[in-house]
Amino acid sequence: MDTWLRRTLLYIVALGGIILGYAFAYDYGMAVFENNPQPFLRSLRVVVETFTTTGYGSDAPWSTTEMRLLVIVMDITGVVLIFLALPVLLFPLFEEAMETKAPNTVENSLSDHVVICQFSPRGETLVTELDTWDVDYVIVEPDRDRANALYEDGYYVIHADPQSVDGLERAHLSSARAVVADASDQVNTSIILTAREVDESVQTVSVVKEPDRAKYHDLAGADAVLSPRGLLGESLASKVTTGVSTTLGDSIEIGEDFDIAELPIHRGSDLVGTTLADSGIREETGVNVIGAWFRGQFVSPPDPDAELDGSTVLLVSGTERQLERLKEMTLSSVRGFRRGETVIIGAGEVGQTITSALTNAGVPHTVLDQTDGTGVDVVGDATEPDDLRHAGVSAARTVILALSEDTDTEFATLVIRDLNPDVEIIARAEESENVQKMYRAGADYVLALSTVSGRMLASTILEDEDVISMDQQVEVIRVAADGLGNTTIGEADIRSRTGCTVVAIERDGAVITDLGPDVTIEPTDKLVIAGTDDGVTRFKSTF
Repeated sequence: MDTWLRRTLLYIVALGGIILGYAFAYDYGMAVFENNPQPFLRSLRVVVETFTTTGYGSDAPWSTTEMRLLVIVMDITGVVLIFLALPVLLFPLFEEAMETKAPNTVENSLSDHVVICQFSPRGETLVTELDTWDVDYVIVEPDRDRANALYEDGYYVIHADPQSVDGLERAHLSSARAVVADASDQVNTSIILTAREVDESVQTVSVVKEPDRAKYHDLAGADAVLSPRGLLGESLASKVTTGVSTTLGDSIEIGEDFDIAELPIHRGSDLVGTTLADSGIREETGVNVIGAWFRGQFVSPPDPDAELDGSTVLLVSGTERQLERLKEMTLSSVRGFRRGETVIIGAGEVGQTITSALTNAGVPHTVLDQTDGTGVDVVGDATEPDDLRHAGVSAARTVILALSEDTDTEFATLVIRDLNPDVEIIARAEESENVQKMYRAGADYVLALSTVSGRMLASTILEDEDVISMDQQVEVIRVAADGLGNTTIGEADIRSRTGCTVVAIERDGAVITDLGPDVTIEPTDKLVIAGTDDGVTRFKSTF
């Protein structure tokens, strides 16, 4: 608005000067060329009439060529100035009046909310999680245009400086359940220090991009410091290291000797190429398949005729022995690790985490990066076929892409798939919106940094949520059975109506896991259900 005012003032001053100039020229011309002297105010009125098109000159017609030319130039100048004013002055004024502006403060009634300081791709996942749990939030965005854009997109955002006491007070930090600092490392520490000044008791969560700077976030007063890139590297590496042994990875314990786990199917497994119905998983292991990811898309319940391949990840429940048996089935029947079998492309923070995990697991590997450094075996370009051949991609069984640019990852996936059609490609994505493109390019397994980060933030803030995997949008929750009391599981038809699966029932301190359609749900029970964010939302709204 300040720019518009300055522009308008300049226009008015210039317009006044031009009108006065023409008035003096016209007054002189009437006296000299037309031999008709007149008061200056009359000459000024004629110029104004001409510029505003309210008249075409009270003195018309003119008998001399000089005056006719002067009037023609005045007419053209007036039209140009009017058309110039429309786009430069009036249109911005209309746009300013019609523009949707983000507020500068939150409603007084808002409490127990999460204050998100600056919006990032991580924030989108976090907001989805908070909406699922009916937890209010407010985004504090210092950039006015960004705040207005988010507000128009339907986010609850205010335009304020999160590094200032006034900005956080306008976000009602004192009545919030947590504050999330999600900008640069330096800005995040400033936000945490400011939050501590406003309210010492509020939970503070900071996202750190450089792990070696985490201690400074701790010193600033952060209750939790999250390093998403490190976790992403560990998750990518786990897709390789789980093939070394049949030890079950991360799982959620529901009851004594009953867990929920995700198990990826590896290339070379006997399950590849079979359908879920023909795989024999239920018959041979006794596990319950809750859902499955097919090329990054989660399906619950999965279609019995769905074909399993090297990109399929199963979400299952059962006893530890049952899960261990299924784990053996998901591994490659022949998998001897030899040097060069695993190629890591990218030696940044994520790549270094992967390298460390593979080294600790005793998995030989080759690292390719554009710049030479500690741990880099081959210096080259991930998108150049010759450099990839030199790194051993043509003979590798697994390639892990840990590049920071999604476009480079997509192109490298195409090149690698062309060089080695049978290789297992595990890729990192910076943005979740690019995951499907990487699958289409030929990747077998893709993890998005933004999704991992958002899930980490959600699981830190939401105490009632158990996350089966930071890289997948599936959660396990415990809910009261109020709306399902005195009905059987078969009558409730929860799975087909919501996509969620009842994994167990907690009743009088005991956990019931043997659940058939005839099991009756009592009003005082607590249900343990597993499902996606959307599924959990449908479950809550339905029951």
